Amino acid sequence: MMNIPADLKYTKDHEWIKFDGDIVIIGVTDFAQKELGDIVFVEVDTEGETLSAGDVFGTVEAVKTVSDLFMPLAGTVDSFNQNLEDSPEVVNQDPYGEGWMVKIKIDDNTDTSELLTADQYKEIIGE
Repeated sequence: MMNIPADLKYTKDHEWIKFDGDIVIIGVTDFAQKELGDIVFVEVDTEGETLSAGDVFGTVEAVKTVSDLFMPLAGTVDSFNQNLEDSPEVVNQDPYGEGWMVKIKIDDNTDTSELLTADQYKEIIGE
């Protein structure tokens, strides 16, 4: 059984979103980290940039594959989880906690209608 916290929002790209005022914390889901396998590198070079929903904000490299990370919402990349530079495996160990990837700053009028609830995400991954 996958760990899919009910208090978060999700995307079809297997990212989770946590709202903290006008700051949004983004990471990859338990499902995504299991699919990727052992994560060896996380790269985010978009800090300070304003991106649209769907834009690539970074990449995750696992032993067998490299995957793009997509912005779930339009916003400015506020900060990158620097711990991942030295310890990318934290994403595998704690995807919803210490393994967060970026924090973005969003506007009040940011469209969140495409985000999924935990139940909707479970349907996508067949849980």
